[in-house]
Parts: sequence; structure tokens; C-alpha cells
Amino acid sequence: MANQRRGGGRGFRPRRGRRKVCLFCAEKDQKIDYKDVPGLKCFLAESGKILPRRMSGLCTQHQRELAINVKRARQLALIPYTED
Repeated sequence: MANQRRGGGRGFRPRRGRRKVCLFCAEKDQKIDYKDVPGLKCFLAESGKILPRRMSGLCTQHQRELAINVKRARQLALIPYTED
């Protein structure tokens, strides 16, 4: 009985959501640019950290490019390092 409450019994199915599609792969005309501050802020958490791939839904190539552009925008003081 205790095993069924935890979901280990019969009929248990793990939930699987839809796989996220990379925004920049889907829309070829959109580019990641360090000067596009509102566009970069979509991929930042409230604390100012860069969101991981599993949350942002970007592919590896675009996640790396995003990180480079966010760091470049921080260096030029377009984006703060941390939010207060």
C-alpha cells in the first residue's frame, strides 16, 4: 500500500510535457544582440542570473551565444550584474 502512494505501483506514468523548441532556430531572422536589452532580459531571472537551457528552451549553440552577449552587455553597463 505504501508503495502505491508514492507512485511506484501499477498504472504510474511519468508526466512528459511538450519539448521546447529553440526560439532562435525556429525564427531564422531573429539574432542575439548585446544591444537588444529587452530581448536579453527575457532570458534573465529576477536575480539577474542567466536562465539555464532547460528553462529558456534554447539549443546549446544559442545558449552559449546568449551567455556571451549577456556578459558583453553587462560589461558595457547595459544590464546590471544583480537586481536589488
